[in-house]
Amino acid sequence: MKELTKAEEQVMQLLWNLDKAFVKDIIEEMPIPKPAYNTVSTIIRILEKKGFVDHNAYGKTHEYFPLISRKEYTRSFMKNFMRNYFSGSFQEMVSFFAKEDNMSLSELDELMEDVKRDIENENRDTDE
Repeated sequence: MKELTKAEEQVMQLLWNLDKAFVKDIIEEMPIPKPAYNTVSTIIRILEKKGFVDHNAYGKTHEYFPLISRKEYTRSFMKNFMRNYFSGSFQEMVSFFAKEDNMSLSELDELMEDVKRDIENENRDTDE
């Protein structure tokens, strides 16, 4: 899966939140100063070419919706991030951030408990 540029990611974040939207709806959700309609429309068309977005046509108007979920993109992005910066090692990544953020042992224990709980819940969900 291709990575998104900063502008593409901003539009995707809004589209994921909105679920489906016209260009004007996306612009409405953007911070001031709002970009030009043509700018957002161009970004949306690029996202379509990349396979992230599709649309329903209503005459000349298009309603856009994501083809890739936020979770799918996050998973792919994080895998690439780990591979590029931490030799694909989750342990190296966690260790780096733990050191950078000066995490205490109790915070690390809490993090491990959260991860353990998430894994158990995921396993339970896939078993059902």
